[in-house]
Amino acid sequence: MKKTVVVTGGTGGIGGAVAGILNASGWSVIAASVSQAELDSFDGADGISLQLLDVTSDDSVDALFNGLDSLDGLVNCAGILQRDAEYDLKVFQKVIDVNLTGTMRCCMAAMPMLARSGGSIVNTASMLSTFGGPLVPAYSASKGAVAQLTKSLAGKWAADGIRVNAVAPGWIETEMTQGLRQASEREQAILSRTPMNRWGKASEVGNLVEWLLSDKASFVTGSIYPVDGGYLTI
Repeated sequence: MKKTVVVTGGTGGIGGAVAGILNASGWSVIAASVSQAELDSFDGADGISLQLLDVTSDDSVDALFNGLDSLDGLVNCAGILQRDAEYDLKVFQKVIDVNLTGTMRCCMAAMPMLARSGGSIVNTASMLSTFGGPLVPAYSASKGAVAQLTKSLAGKWAADGIRVNAVAPGWIETEMTQGLRQASEREQAILSRTPMNRWGKASEVGNLVEWLLSDKASFVTGSIYPVDGGYLTI
């Protein structure tokens, strides 16, 4: 029987890559998104179940998880960034609610089923979990908190047989970074600091998520894995 995994933000750049990789490796994948238009246009939908999900809504989260018979994995990729606007407190609170509280909300909803299956959670932190981003204070704060939340849940739920880890992407080729990649001066500044001297691919994050969910990572919990081409080493 196939194992079941929910990928929130599962039709976006990194989330979409994660959903596709897990689907190809034999998981029964539920890719969830807050955008019906994004669900309708998702290229990787073959064999993947698509569902609407607003991670800021208790009712929406409960409806998705209560509708499942079983669950073996949860990948929290839902996230937003509002460059410059995050100094507006309403925008700040919205980013925190999606990126941090939304992650916790889904973890809590999934926990009972994951305890029964001995399942695993992979959260999405960021290289900005390590240092701040002057233009994105809410995003940076939320991703720093996601890293600490991951460690806290790993310690709390280890006795229940649930592993909780996180990936921390660096500069990845996604829609979120498209503007930076099109600005040659900004792109050069990023690449010159990246030892591997290139942008990462969403699939390179997805491959790590697949491993973290698998039995090959059976003694790994509470860890935050950078996927940044060495950016944090400098």
